[in-house]
Amino acid sequence: MPTPKLFSPGPVDVSPETFAAMSHTMIGHRGSDFEQLYSSLQPGLKEIFGTERPVFLSTSSAWGVMEAALRNLVQKKVLCLCCGAFSDKWIDVAKKCGFEAEAIQVEWGEAIDPEVVRAKLSEGGFDTVTFIHSETSTGVLNDLEAVSKVVKSFPDTMLVVDSVSSLSTVDIDMDKHGIDVCLAGVQKALALPPGLALFAVSDAAMARAKTIENRGYYFDFHEFAKNDKKNNTPTTPCISLLFGLQFMLSEIAKEGFAARKKRHAKTNAMIHAWGAKHEFELFAPEGHRSFALTCFATPENFDLSAFIKELKTKYNFLINGGYGKIKGTTFRISNMGNETEATIQELIDAMDDILAK
Repeated sequence: MPTPKLFSPGPVDVSPETFAAMSHTMIGHRGSDFEQLYSSLQPGLKEIFGTERPVFLSTSSAWGVMEAALRNLVQKKVLCLCCGAFSDKWIDVAKKCGFEAEAIQVEWGEAIDPEVVRAKLSEGGFDTVTFIHSETSTGVLNDLEAVSKVVKSFPDTMLVVDSVSSLSTVDIDMDKHGIDVCLAGVQKALALPPGLALFAVSDAAMARAKTIENRGYYFDFHEFAKNDKKNNTPTTPCISLLFGLQFMLSEIAKEGFAARKKRHAKTNAMIHAWGAKHEFELFAPEGHRSFALTCFATPENFDLSAFIKELKTKYNFLINGGYGKIKGTTFRISNMGNETEATIQELIDAMDDILAK
């Protein structure tokens, strides 16, 4: 049996063409060939981030940059906006880094209320807010514009946004919304293997970082900025992944970013319609649902493990049986990356066949 096709929410399926691009002959990372590769990535990355700032390349998971944002920005106290497994983890990371941190905690499956954020920040003492745009564990898409507007109404408060499962599926508009650090991994909507994180940093955040004494070296924002001026990275980059990223950005340009967003909305709606047909309840509330993946509540007496197993055994398709404390009580289906109406229909037909039995 070949490796199953992934409809799980990251890593997602990687195309043969992307792997072919990654098999490019190796180049040195301190010469003109790499500088050309680096600079070729910037226009496409700036478009999907919605920024005129340079987009930095980190050989790490997104969590490396999530921790880095805290180490580069926090002087007082962190406010973590928690609504699922990954946003919840950020407060744990903050405390393990030695920072004072508090959380706004909502039930998994709910979205962050911007007015609750306003009330908490009004108490004073916070200088950094962590926020996940698309909470991959629950399928919740938080209101980035509204939360950004609230945070930026508090002077000298930095906003750090994880766009791991939203980047390139919807607008981010980093500059427009005043986001100070926007970050993502490439193994979700960009449909690359894991191991590369992307991030951009505002002028205000760069100025803040300059005042932080013990921000380290590997994730020092100013080291990234200094090397970016030379079209390079502070440390040895994952060159093969960057060739893959170059290919994916060329595919986005070829399709058109607007068309890519519409495709994600369409394939996402197909999964929602399939769930409604079988009376599967959406876990995320209306108006706050990711366009990259869908999280369903598992019905009572539904043998989810058998369903997932048969889908894999018979059709070689793999979906996800929930994450963290909602594992088993939810399941998740991804439509992000390279998926089309045709590939999502294949998955739907397969799932219908199994359910019919």
